[in-house]
Amino acid sequence: MAAGEQAEQGLVERWRDILAVHARTLCELDRALHPHGLGASDFEVLDVLAADASVGGGTAYRVQEIAERVHLSQSALSRLIGRLEKDGLVKRCVCPEDRRGVRVSLTEKGRALHGEVLPLQRAVLSRMLAGGSLD
Repeated sequence: MAAGEQAEQGLVERWRDILAVHARTLCELDRALHPHGLGASDFEVLDVLAADASVGGGTAYRVQEIAERVHLSQSALSRLIGRLEKDGLVKRCVCPEDRRGVRVSLTEKGRALHGEVLPLQRAVLSRMLAGGSLD
């Protein structure tokens, strides 16, 4: 095999290793979060919303801003936000700067659940990604 082909094969193997770690980690996150009524993507949205939320207040993000930080299509994100809203974890409101836009923020229930499951999520990440190895 030529050096160029070996380098290319190495890239492909590295890519497949990354995908395998991602898939295993998502499965572990889903298992850990399921008893709390959440999946990995649900948690990611709550985590984005909680990241800048101050105690007693919160930041409302436009759906497009959330989409830039989580890896979901716009339609999948909209459905997920709808489920989180139905469960009382987030609320949507019209964006005052652009009445066509929608802002999303955590409810008290969402903030409490996020705080409850955050250590579980971080423990899974620590266990699955410790050492930076993809093996």
